[in-house]
Amino acid sequence: MGSVKDLEQKPAINKLKELAEDAKLCMFMTRLCGAPFNTRPMATQSVDDDGTMWFFSAADSSKNLDIARDNRVQIIYSNRSASEFLSVYGTAEIIVDKAKAKKLWNVFLTTWFHDGPEDSNLTLIRVKPLEAYYWDTKHNKMIQSMKIVAGAIRGKMMDDGLEGKLTVV
Repeated sequence: MGSVKDLEQKPAINKLKELAEDAKLCMFMTRLCGAPFNTRPMATQSVDDDGTMWFFSAADSSKNLDIARDNRVQIIYSNRSASEFLSVYGTAEIIVDKAKAKKLWNVFLTTWFHDGPEDSNLTLIRVKPLEAYYWDTKHNKMIQSMKIVAGAIRGKMMDDGLEGKLTVV
C-alpha cells in the first residue's frame, strides 16, 4: 500500500507547485455552496513561491460572477501520464493587473483575449490555497500499471505511491 507523507511549509509549496505546473490543466470549480458546482477546464499560468496560483479569466465570465458571490474554489489536477493528482481548496480573488498579465502572457491566450494583455475584458484570478491533498507515484504510468496487474495476480497491493496533506499556510 502507498505511504502517507504530509508536507508543510516550503516542501508543501514545492510539491503543490510541481504538481500543478506539471499537469498545467485543471478542473476549476466555483459555486461550492450548492450542487452541482460550476466546473470548467482552466490552465494554470503560474504558481508563486508562496503557493499563490494564477489563472486568466474574462471579466464577464460566469466564474468571475461566481467568485464575486462566493470566493471559495476547488481545483482538481490530474496528470495521468505521471499518475499524479492534486486537489486544492482555496479562496479566489479577481485581479486587474496589466503588469502581472504581461508577465504571465503567452501567445495561446490571444484566442480569448484578442488585444493581448491589454484586453479590456482580461482579468486574473489569484487563488490562495487553504487546503491541498496530493497523490503521487514513484514510477511512471507503465511501471505503475504493471504493479497493479502483478498485485491483482498475487492478490496483494503493490503500490509504492505517496499521498498526503499539503499545509501551505
